[in-house]
Amino acid sequence: MLISGISRCIRPTLSTVIPRSPMVMSLSESTGVTLQDLPKSNVFTAKLPPDPQFPTPRSSAEATRSQLGPRMVKAALYTYVRPDPVEDNPELLAVSPLALRSIGLARTEPAKPEFLRLVSGNGGFEDKSYPWAQCYGGWQFGQWAGQLGDGRAISLFEATNPETKNRYELQLKGAGQTPYSRFADGKAVLRSSIREFIVSEYLYSIGIPSTRALSLTLLPGTQAVRERIETCAIVCRFAESWIRIGTFDLLRARGDRKNLRLLSDYVREEVLEMREKPQVVSGGGSDGVHGARARNRYEDMYREIVRRNALTVAKWQAYGFMNGVLNTDNTSVIGLSLDFGPFSFIDTFNPKFTPNHDDHTLRYCYKNQPTVIWWNLVRLAEDLAELFAATPEMLDSETFIAEGLASEADAEALVKRAEEIIEEVGEEYKATFLTEYKQLMAARLGFTGLRETDMEDVYSPLLDTLEDAQVDFGHFFRRLSELPIFELMEKDEEAQLAVAEEFMPKAVLTTVQKGPEKILKWLKLYAERLEEEGDAKRMDRMKKVNPKFIPKNWVLEEIIQRVDQKGERDVLGDVIKLVENPFADRWEGVKDAERWCGDVPRLEVGMQCSCSS
Repeated sequence: MLISGISRCIRPTLSTVIPRSPMVMSLSESTGVTLQDLPKSNVFTAKLPPDPQFPTPRSSAEATRSQLGPRMVKAALYTYVRPDPVEDNPELLAVSPLALRSIGLARTEPAKPEFLRLVSGNGGFEDKSYPWAQCYGGWQFGQWAGQLGDGRAISLFEATNPETKNRYELQLKGAGQTPYSRFADGKAVLRSSIREFIVSEYLYSIGIPSTRALSLTLLPGTQAVRERIETCAIVCRFAESWIRIGTFDLLRARGDRKNLRLLSDYVREEVLEMREKPQVVSGGGSDGVHGARARNRYEDMYREIVRRNALTVAKWQAYGFMNGVLNTDNTSVIGLSLDFGPFSFIDTFNPKFTPNHDDHTLRYCYKNQPTVIWWNLVRLAEDLAELFAATPEMLDSETFIAEGLASEADAEALVKRAEEIIEEVGEEYKATFLTEYKQLMAARLGFTGLRETDMEDVYSPLLDTLEDAQVDFGHFFRRLSELPIFELMEKDEEAQLAVAEEFMPKAVLTTVQKGPEKILKWLKLYAERLEEEGDAKRMDRMKKVNPKFIPKNWVLEEIIQRVDQKGERDVLGDVIKLVENPFADRWEGVKDAERWCGDVPRLEVGMQCSCSS
């Protein structure tokens, strides 16, 4: 609706934040602390209401698994529940060095038995924080799905990095059934666990906000039935918060005004850390919504959630990332890339491509992602409208807190204010998205500044060219980073066409008519747009924002097969090296690196996945 005008830009996006290379991270030399000494807390469970049927860790510990659920849980944000113990010699397959640094753990910790016990679900630190699973709902494929929740993810504790003071909630995915498992088994298979482990850390490496992955643990004696019988695994993952739009959705659907307000206060103060007074804004419009007025604290919170998600989806578009299943239960309130199922990085550029083979209507295809995220944010607005559209006099009155709106007239006025705020925020979402996208694209193309005409004159023609010539989206930018364009412009047309041909996958050279000619036409336009500073500085600048390594689906599938079917382990260490520094030119000792960074094999282009994991 409000976002329909984004049209062409719904393809890619950009950002003021240049993707960072892990080689320059401030904690790269930090020694870290032991798991025992890592500061731990449980702010989430201390400040939000537990499952009333099992309100304490002790009541949960004394309950049987069947008593805990699955079942409906009301008037609660979580249930205390422990991971299923693993007795079949779990194997620690991989640990992310980037994640160790972010959390503040010493690099030697994974070698200790207590580390494996913790990340395999066999316990540790329950005396400091008893594990829990979150309760939430969600809109899935545009339809209300009711209660969902953490059906196989169990949070262990919150860890605070002693140096940065950043607090993360550590969680085990695939750790067993919870009250929210519905008809599922609470397990995660190795295939999907490898995919999530790699992509979480990769997105972080290229500067896209994401949940993270600390470790990957194989459960060799545990199997699950998906499309076939598969071996199970556990990913220890972490995030500043695991709260989703769906967390708000469920409370509103149940009419739980008390806990909706309580959750809003928690997100604003503890997650977004917005403890300052709301702003006074100016404008012009009916009922003062666009005139001089004070935003209340919940409107400020909503706008911040919208802003963060606009920035993140812009980055997805600019780097060709697709989540594949952007339901509201998969949309983070702090703008993190969240819950990785049928995700993909786009191969041959096709704005209508969806990596989810169950997405028959293309709802979650590449070009629709900005629109879908806005659709989800409108659902959040509906959840919060009573709060963010309340007048200052009304908001904190005892009557309003206890009973809500006092009259039909109050309700009509509030709805009108809410609609105007949503419309205004929708425009901000578009502006934030487009600004971020334009900046990212400028950075990826090596521009040192922005021009108003770049979208029409450079970006849109580029996307048309990539689509018409069936060029790989991610590889194009890296190859452009290595092209001395001004030298090329001095050569004859035959030599120029030969270079243009190198941008095309070999598999399509004989099927795309005049592909090199189309690419060369854009390259000439690009050369005219570039500032006259020579090739060297531009190429160096572009390599820092255009990764050479992209974890395409075919690469992930190969790694999965080699680990699962052939019993290889070194391949995980190899790919971690590429994930740590995807912008490098080469990786010492990784024999598959150049092949993984090369053309997608012809039969693997456009690989799709299922939601089954």
